[in-house]
Amino acid sequence: MTSLSIDQLDQTAREIRGMLVEMSHRTGGAHLGSALSCVDIMVALFWQKLSINPAKPDDPLRDRFILSKGHAATALYVTLARRGFFPLETLA
Repeated sequence: MTSLSIDQLDQTAREIRGMLVEMSHRTGGAHLGSALSCVDIMVALFWQKLSINPAKPDDPLRDRFILSKGHAATALYVTLARRGFFPLETLA
């Protein structure tokens, strides 16, 4: 968990939305509406609420996140990369 201000969380969400639009353009399409609609929720969870540490992804005490909205998977990928779980360059 990190402690960011509302403005910092908002800026992070804007950056992720921008990355999603760029990724969608480069790859020729995605379910952009589904991905964009949940970015703010993911930012709030991954930066403020979930007990996670990108340096310890296998920590048995970490919180788990299950995304059941499959069309929004690109938002999860970008959020995880932006949070530091893997390099942003890994994404298309």
